[in-house]
Amino acid sequence: MKKLTTLCFFLICSGISIFSFSQKQFTLEEVMSSRKLYPTSLQQLQWQPKTDNYSFVSKNALIIGAASKSNKDTLMKLNDLNLAIKKAKLDSLSRFPALSWENSQEFMFVDKQDYLIYNIKTKQITKINSFSEDAENTEMEPASHKIAYTLKNNIFINDNGKQTQVTKDSDLGIVNGIAVHRNEWGIEKGIFWSPTGNFLAFYRMDQSMVTDYPITHIEPVKNRVAEVEMIKYPMAGMTSHQVTVGVYSLKTGKTIFVKTGEPKDQFLTSVTWSPDEKFIFIPILNRSQNHLKVNKYDAVTGDFIKTLFEEKNDKWVEPEHGLFFKENNSNEFIWFSKRDGWNHLYKYDVEGNLLSQITKGNFDVTDFLGFDPTGKYISVMTTAVSPIELHAYNVDLKTGTVTKISNGKGIHSVIPNSTFTFFIDAYSNSTLPHQSQIVDAKGKLNQVLYTSENPLKGYTIGETSIFTIKADDGTDLYCRMIKPANFDATKKYPVFYYVYGGPHLQLVQERWLGASDLFMQYMATKGYVVFTLDNRGTPNRGRDFEQSIHRNLGTIEVDDQMKGVEYLKSLSFVDSKRMGIQGWSYGGFMTVSLMLKHSDVFKAAVAGGPVIDWKLYEIMYGERYMDTPDENPEGYKNACLLNYVDSLKGRLLIIHGTVDPTVVMQHSLEFIKESIDKGKLVDYFVYPEHEHNVRGIDRINLYKRIEQYMTDHL
Repeated sequence: MKKLTTLCFFLICSGISIFSFSQKQFTLEEVMSSRKLYPTSLQQLQWQPKTDNYSFVSKNALIIGAASKSNKDTLMKLNDLNLAIKKAKLDSLSRFPALSWENSQEFMFVDKQDYLIYNIKTKQITKINSFSEDAENTEMEPASHKIAYTLKNNIFINDNGKQTQVTKDSDLGIVNGIAVHRNEWGIEKGIFWSPTGNFLAFYRMDQSMVTDYPITHIEPVKNRVAEVEMIKYPMAGMTSHQVTVGVYSLKTGKTIFVKTGEPKDQFLTSVTWSPDEKFIFIPILNRSQNHLKVNKYDAVTGDFIKTLFEEKNDKWVEPEHGLFFKENNSNEFIWFSKRDGWNHLYKYDVEGNLLSQITKGNFDVTDFLGFDPTGKYISVMTTAVSPIELHAYNVDLKTGTVTKISNGKGIHSVIPNSTFTFFIDAYSNSTLPHQSQIVDAKGKLNQVLYTSENPLKGYTIGETSIFTIKADDGTDLYCRMIKPANFDATKKYPVFYYVYGGPHLQLVQERWLGASDLFMQYMATKGYVVFTLDNRGTPNRGRDFEQSIHRNLGTIEVDDQMKGVEYLKSLSFVDSKRMGIQGWSYGGFMTVSLMLKHSDVFKAAVAGGPVIDWKLYEIMYGERYMDTPDENPEGYKNACLLNYVDSLKGRLLIIHGTVDPTVVMQHSLEFIKESIDKGKLVDYFVYPEHEHNVRGIDRINLYKRIEQYMTDHL
């Protein structure tokens, strides 16, 4: 339940189908291995710095175009790049590398452990830096190209071949330079270069006091004996790790630690430098996660200067963004907050004075795209059109005037050029697999760069629809239904019900295939009605919608999912006696919850990596929603699925990766033990050496297993 990439088990591609029927059907092997089933797009589409030119890679060639012109030119081919690589006495490339523009004439790319720059005019390659083969968490300083990275638990800096060790912790229980707090609160890295590269801030995490948890590996092993890996896993109510922030001066070679104070088990989020490098801002969240202080510190001494402001909530406060400063303006910043019930932007000065609320309304701002160079407006992504769409807007900071700049219904991803005069706008929707286009700052469509053909044209698939039903309190709940291929309204069809239902993941969106994946579409070709509902507790619907689950996980979510069941039972073509359900992670928890709490509804279920007992889940995520077991014993008791095993009637298959570090295998093992004790027959399957997901070629095996289980028991 960490990241989109690990929490949503089946999101592979997205939107709604409106296709004619034919006899051609795709296989599970094709779902995994054939790119032809997925929408195509322009690869590496990006702007050249300080220009109105864009570039992308196609057929091993670098293509360039201008925002104001429709023609495109081939700037260079892979052969041209390889000629320069050969002159530099490096190994040639088999395909065009991932590149980032340094300026209008140079781009940088990584080859093995080398950072290289290619000059368009001179056609020469220059090696600017490199890093150790064992290096992890690499972060380059843009101006000097120094590279900071970690080796084991310490930080190093490489400056054109000269390596400097920044930290020297010999205790492996102390780790520097990595993402901490189990990647919650938007934390994705642990190394933070200052704006001009004079300092390096970093996380230092002492987890020596955290309970060791055993993960058993069967490959590779020595002497035929399985090996045990001990990970640090702080379960709800147990001792947490302690994090501090260090600041290394490249000039003095010395490190100071920011004086973030007590208690030591607080959470340090969103580390942000001021543009002038004088200050570091750290939003600090208490262990209960209901009281946030945005603190200002001296970057040279580490001294605490002041708390700029505080945010409190009787459920939780969840900072997921840092402070946004305009370049070369160290006096004001923008801050995300849900204080008025929706995720909006607020402008502060560095003394903590609130200057204005920038965005307002019953919608969430999901992303900050940046300031235009004049400082007159900002660009943001919001759900203002619909909770299931994302659009880009320009907001005038003085007048508050809002201008929609994305074009077309759907989920948009927008990139401004350096002057914010033009925007690359890539999106999909229910009738469009993918389109890339350029719009201007007023939202006028400038030109369409690329439109993907329908990759499923000629295949037999079902009709997909998105609609809403009502929760008990009248709240709209978004649903997605895929009818069986070659649908016949006079027939009765079994149901394949896919569920997630947890925070931070919205399954139903106005994008390609309605945000379903090809496995769901595949199940529809096998004669299932495929259904999904986003219950209360899921994102992009405002604070109250999400916080309704507080201290009682698996209660309101289950009630909302049962509204989906009621809807399905009302349909003449649904065979309500043949309903199966499947989910992974939080969806696994929901799958087992529904099987046990409404045992007469689903005939078969497959739960992957399920949370069974929230006392066994980690502090940062679990305590946000449930508080500690001592603070909320009744909530933990009601959410613990071991207490409902007696109710099991249908066929239940639990699947777990044997080295899962997110939902540890103990969850499902305890459930199996309780099922044995209660005389219940539960099917169990493990994927050796897989973590919280089943990846690679084994995923085909997983798909086949899920399909076969539904076939056998529905």
